[in-house]
Amino acid sequence: MTTVPLIRARGLTKTFRTPDKPPGLAGSLRHLVRPRHHEHTAVDNVDLTIGPGEAVAYVGPNGAGKSTTVKLLTGILHPTAGQVEVCGIDPHRNRHANARNIGVLFGQRSQLWWDLQVRDSLALLRDIHRIPRHRYAERLAEFDALLGLGELLPVVARRLSLGQRMRADLAAALLHSPRVVFLDEPTIGLDIIARQAVRDFLRAQCRAGTTLLLTTHDIGDIEQVCRRLVVVDGGRVIFDGPVEAVRQMLARDRTLHLSLDRDWVGDPDVGLPGARVAVGESPRHLSVTFDRDRFGAGEVVSAVSAVAGVVDLRIDEPSLEDVVRRAYAGELGRATGELGRTAGAVGAG
Repeated sequence: MTTVPLIRARGLTKTFRTPDKPPGLAGSLRHLVRPRHHEHTAVDNVDLTIGPGEAVAYVGPNGAGKSTTVKLLTGILHPTAGQVEVCGIDPHRNRHANARNIGVLFGQRSQLWWDLQVRDSLALLRDIHRIPRHRYAERLAEFDALLGLGELLPVVARRLSLGQRMRADLAAALLHSPRVVFLDEPTIGLDIIARQAVRDFLRAQCRAGTTLLLTTHDIGDIEQVCRRLVVVDGGRVIFDGPVEAVRQMLARDRTLHLSLDRDWVGDPDVGLPGARVAVGESPRHLSVTFDRDRFGAGEVVSAVSAVAGVVDLRIDEPSLEDVVRRAYAGELGRATGELGRTAGAVGAG
């Protein structure tokens, strides 16, 4: 059975044209007579397909084109070139129909009415989306169970703490049971408890079939909510695949920490080419950093045991935060390029 994608973008491009005007009155007059402009491509030929119930992290350094992509998918901006569909609808040409299918949450902005109680803001949204009253009551009960919404209903929006406002905004964004939800930094500024509550809630929505596109700098959001990672840089997609695949590409090094039954004497060398060996906090502690594609942990232990007995050991796996940092530094683009060249060479052979 073929699953129809809910988000489909092909060659999606957005170029902004801005005036190139010298400062001051004289510069303004010259620009008025002889205007000059320069162009900046924020989103450059992006292909993206997301199916029902997927949770996708859309990440990249500041200025990579993440927010512009979200604005194109929500219909706020019109693409310069390419095609985009959300639930089979062109989001810019059919903004009202698109609004019924999507929910949007921007961590820095609220869709609640500032001087109204939360319950009144949600009631207004109920009427805007024409939600039947029985379904509205069901959704409020669900949000109360997952987000503790009930205690927030009588509170005026401007009196909510940041964590409380985020919970209320999540309820507002998902009140009409949208098929697709766009989340921009949904846990920014939240404390540990509130952040975990939001992540648990998002996972529950995914299990219920809601599609999530998450732009975030929070590694915990990616690890706990998303299984797929799309990395963009300079407006282009440089990686699209499982989160674990990025870790495998950029995190080949492992560090094995070993406690020995005697002092390590002499140069820290265990006879494993390319491995980096260092004596730890005492001569009885050794750390060996090695390429997992060249050696297994058992080989490292055997090499060390030939010199000194191993009493205890611990292995460090690279964190996703380190992996994403290396991806931002451009290592992921080089790694994918090398994989592509290798595949091409194999195919040619």
